[in-house]
Amino acid sequence: MNTKLTLRLDKKTIERAKKYARKNKKSLSVMVENYFNLISERDVPSEDSISPNVLELSGIISLQEGINIKEIYGKHIEEKYSR
Repeated sequence: MNTKLTLRLDKKTIERAKKYARKNKKSLSVMVENYFNLISERDVPSEDSISPNVLELSGIISLQEGINIKEIYGKHIEEKYSR
C-alpha cells in the first residue's frame, strides 16, 4: 500500500532531481523509495539481500579450531604489498 509523504527541499535540489528523473525515465517517488530502501538495507542485511551464490557457499569451509583467519589474511596482505 502506498502512503503519501511530504518533503521540504531546496528548490534547486528539486529541479535537479526532476531533471535527473526525466532523463532516467523514473518518477521522483520511485527514486526516493529506492534511496530509502538502499540506505535502510545497509544497516540490517537480510537473507534476501545476500546473493544466492554466497548463501550456497556459506559454511562450506570448516577450519581447524584455533586458526585465526584475520591474522593469516593480515600476513598474506603484508607479504603481498611488501614486495
